[in-house]
This record gives sequence, structure tokens and C-alpha cells, in this order.
Amino acid sequence: MDNYCWKVGDDLAMFFHGIDYKYLTLHYPVLSPRQSRGKNKEQLADRRHLIEKFGVEPVHLLEYIRGEYTLQDCLTSCFEFGDVVLAFRSLPLPFWQLSRHEIGVVVLDMRLARWIFTKKHAHIAKLKKLFPHIALIEVSD
Repeated sequence: MDNYCWKVGDDLAMFFHGIDYKYLTLHYPVLSPRQSRGKNKEQLADRRHLIEKFGVEPVHLLEYIRGEYTLQDCLTSCFEFGDVVLAFRSLPLPFWQLSRHEIGVVVLDMRLARWIFTKKHAHIAKLKKLFPHIALIEVSD
């Protein structure tokens, strides 16, 4: 865990990443933007901008901020990107503040998630096999 760091100054830090189940299984166990394919024109432009600014295209996560960006805000936003949301208490170094509520990392080991949320009951058994020691939470719309 030497390459992982708590978000400085916040013992209640949480970070969220939304992903479709099919891509989660495709990229398991580590997420890296270098594995992504088939980006549209807008995504390619964003990718170029991030590479120019940071030298890499980071994996994006949303950051819970008490009283400002709630758990519900994070989950709602992340579920727009997929039917599974991974939640982390710590992130690998280095990480970048991409925007007020968005953090970026070079790679993300999904096995280090603290919680996994899904809206699809059909994914629960399969997720338990991939992540036997991580709490799985099924949420409704």
C-alpha cells in the first residue's frame, strides 16, 4: 500500500468511478485509459488536452465533499457512466485535481475498492466472484 495515499486532511475521503459491467470485466483487475478504445471526437479532444496538461490521460473519479458534493451526487453522476460504481477510500499516487469534484489517477486497481454499488441485480453474483472481500450494495433507481 506504499503507493496509496489518503486524501490529505480528510479522514472521510471517498472517491467514485462509474463503469459499465462489460468494461469492468474487460479491464479487470486494473483500469487504465490506455486500454480504452473507440473514443468519439469529443473524447479524443479531451484526451489530447489532458495529455498536454498532465502528460497522461488519467482515470477519472468523483470526490465526495461533505456538505457540498454528497454521496448521492457522486452515485448519480457515476451511474451515468455505467451500471457499476466503485468507491475508494484512498487513491494511488500521483493523483491530480482535474476539477472541483474530479480527481485523476494514472491507473486504478479495482480490487482495492472499499464498496461496489450496482443497479443491476444480475451483476451481484458475478461481482462477488471478482471481488469476494468487497462490500456490494445494490441500489434502486
